[in-house]
Amino acid sequence: MSEFSPDNHRSARTLVSFFGAWAFALPVAAQQHAHAHGRMALDVAVDAQSITLAIESPLDGFLGFERAPRNDSERKRVADMVARLKAADQLFQPDPTAGCKLSKVSLDSAVLGLGDARKAVEDERGPTHAGKVPHAEDKHADIDVDIVFTCVKAADARFIDVRLFDAFKRMRTIDTQVASPQGQFKRSLRPGASRLSLVR
Repeated sequence: MSEFSPDNHRSARTLVSFFGAWAFALPVAAQQHAHAHGRMALDVAVDAQSITLAIESPLDGFLGFERAPRNDSERKRVADMVARLKAADQLFQPDPTAGCKLSKVSLDSAVLGLGDARKAVEDERGPTHAGKVPHAEDKHADIDVDIVFTCVKAADARFIDVRLFDAFKRMRTIDTQVASPQGQFKRSLRPGASRLSLVR
């Protein structure tokens, strides 16, 4: 089993940072991405047996708002977003040559009460009551999504088809960084040009 397989419990961000250093370090791999509506940051790390994706995006691109939902319609919008992101193999389709299968998806957003971000808020303010999420102060709330595909030969993948623009119409640009045994490079994706090349 590869040293960087999902079983070692490293997060996608740790993998991307590692590959950034390993591939002669572009500093962008570790820096914070700017908050801009309609724009998403996607880091991709390719290992021998896995393709790992780390998303950082304003919630506005997924939901049209950046706060806890206030009514049933907004709660349904959040539930639909979560369901779509959990089915990440419908949104990201690696080159079939690599033989990849979705193995892990984790979502973090304090304002929505998702993942480790929720735990951090609870630790700071105490546990939630009656299923309510503590109010987040950040007026520009983001969501982080970590996705791992386990592959037979990940290094053979030449592309990933990205279907986010079809699923989330508010998304306009995806700024990507790819770290692989070939090196590290950037790509920009837009509606109508959403195939992410993994070849330098």
